[in-house]
Amino acid sequence: MKTNDLILIAMNAALYAAFGYMTSLGIFAPIFGVVRFWPSVIVPAVFGVLFGPKVGAIGAALGIFVSDMAIHGNALLSLSVGVPSNFIAFYILSYLARKRLNKREITFFLASISSTILLVVYLYFASLMDFVVFTLFLTIDIVSVLIVVFLGYIKPRWLSYGIASLLGLLIGSTIIGFGVWIFSQFFILPSGEMALPLYAAFVWLTWTFSTEIPFLIMLGPPILEACFLAFPSMKPESYRREKQ
Repeated sequence: MKTNDLILIAMNAALYAAFGYMTSLGIFAPIFGVVRFWPSVIVPAVFGVLFGPKVGAIGAALGIFVSDMAIHGNALLSLSVGVPSNFIAFYILSYLARKRLNKREITFFLASISSTILLVVYLYFASLMDFVVFTLFLTIDIVSVLIVVFLGYIKPRWLSYGIASLLGLLIGSTIIGFGVWIFSQFFILPSGEMALPLYAAFVWLTWTFSTEIPFLIMLGPPILEACFLAFPSMKPESYRREKQ
């Protein structure tokens, strides 16, 4: 790995941890609270798009570990859930956002993301999700997909980024939701709870996705646009070829 990459990873991790610590403000999930309100998700997303998947993913993994140690101090929980979820989510996001997706890939990814709507409907009618969580996730999911499609229509260059954000965060949120639930079956959570019901996994998944996706799809494009204008050399090749 190049020295520049190591420096960028360190910067990414430091900013992610610092902003995460400052913005957490003790705000936790309203039900089964251990998953934090996390607008700082935009930091590794920007680094990943500008400098590549390794910088985005490794920086996110290191940053979440540092912030976890500062906030709840449970290294095992961070290493088993927070670190892998962040690494995978931001690697996917960074990799896909820097690609020029073709029509088949766009259709496939949008269909995959939209299929979560059917899953949420099933979970609700199977009594695994209450009405509030069901409504919140369904609304955020549908609105997010519509925003990405609309943004891709008026500015095609951002379609790949939007799809990457949806898919990366959805996978990361799923890892967090089920990872924390599995952890609770064997260990005590920082909140003092243990052996929580499966329902909790869907609450954490919903909370994570619903509170973070707005920051990714609304703040990402203007921040990246500003970076491209200020430093044209940072612009990935796919963004130079796509329509403005």
